[in-house]
Amino acid sequence: MAKVKLVVIKEADLTNNCPECFNQDLTLTFFQKHTYGRFFHKTTSEVSNKLVCNKCKSKIYPVSWTEDIERMFNYYQKTVVPEPKSSKATVFFYILLLVFIVLVAGTIYIYLTGPIEY
Repeated sequence: MAKVKLVVIKEADLTNNCPECFNQDLTLTFFQKHTYGRFFHKTTSEVSNKLVCNKCKSKIYPVSWTEDIERMFNYYQKTVVPEPKSSKATVFFYILLLVFIVLVAGTIYIYLTGPIEY
C-alpha cells in the first residue's frame, strides 16, 4: 500500500483578522501530494492548502473567508511553484529487475547449452 505524504511548498503569515477570534495571526500553508510505494515514489501535481489561526488554533475554511483573506490567498496562490510531476523508481525495484534479468539470462543459457550431464 502506498503512503501519501503532503509536503509543504510554501508557508505565509497573514495579518488579516481571524473570523473566529478576530486576532491578526493567521498562517496559510500550501502542500503538494507525494506518494511513496514499494516500487516507485511519485510527485503529483495536486496542490492543497490550509489556513489556520495561530491563537485559537482553528482551521478556517473558505466559506468563512473575508474578502481580504481571499485577496491574500489569491496572491500567494500565484507565487506557489510546485515541483514538476515525476515518478522515480526505488532501489527495491532495481534489485528486483536485476534478479529477473539474471533469471531470464540463466534460463536462456541453460536452454542453449543443453542439459548438464554428470
